[in-house]
Order: sequence, then C-alpha cells, then structure tokens
Amino acid sequence: MKLLREFKEFAVKGNMMDMAIGIIIGAAFNKVIDVLAKQVLLPPLSLLSDGVNFQDKKIVLRDAIADASGAIITSEVAIAYGALFEVFLDFIIIGFTVFVVVKGMNRLRNKAQDTKDETVVTPKDIELLSDLKELMEEQNRLLKAKVSN
Repeated sequence: MKLLREFKEFAVKGNMMDMAIGIIIGAAFNKVIDVLAKQVLLPPLSLLSDGVNFQDKKIVLRDAIADASGAIITSEVAIAYGALFEVFLDFIIIGFTVFVVVKGMNRLRNKAQDTKDETVVTPKDIELLSDLKELMEEQNRLLKAKVSN
C-alpha cells in the first residue's frame, strides 16, 4: 500500500507527466535531427565530395567469402567509419541546437526575473520576493536610524 501511495504522489506532483512530455518531445526532436543531418546536410557534402555516400564508406578488414552457388560462407568484416561520421554529425547538430534552445530559455528567464524591466510581466512570486526585499531594506534603514539616535 505504501508503494502505491508513493507512486500516486509521484504521478500527481507532475514529475511523471513532465518526464513523459520530455521523452515524447525528445523522440520527435530526434526524428527532426535525423532528417536534417541525412537529407539536408549530408547531400551537399556528398555533392562536394563527388557523390560519395558517407554511409557506404568503410574499411574492409576481411572480404565476404561465397561458395560457387553464391551463398555467403563467411560475412564481411569492416569498420564503417561513414556511419560514425553521420552519427557524429547528428551529435554536433543536436548539441548545437540544445545549446541555442537553452541559451534562449535562459535569456527569457533572466528577462522575466528582472523586476526593473517593464516590458515583461514579472511572475507574482518574483514580485513578492522583490517587495519583501525592499521592505526588509527599509526596515533595516529605520532600525539603523533609530539606533544611531
């Protein structure tokens, strides 16, 4: 029963929903990056390199051996560095995109938390904390003035 109650608290607090939303958005984001890398960025690179398909690039360590009928007896052993290049390019694109998104979010958050900026509506909790800080500073000034008299 305690485990069920803890799970209910976890689910109700929103943690599970936040995680689910993050996973769904992450999966969709992965598809976008995959298309961006393979169908937008790699074709011009392939064109610049005289039509080379990077996914097919590999270093063959041992060729496949086939019998007289064409059936493969031993499979090919190869290092697929072209696939590594594509995955590395995906990683660079994802890393840069996440950097830009986080940078933009931080800029928006900092702008929203700036109590002096009138162009953005300041959240109520930040407003209340700012008012509390101003009241405490005023109270400290009054106490110092009272002590010095």
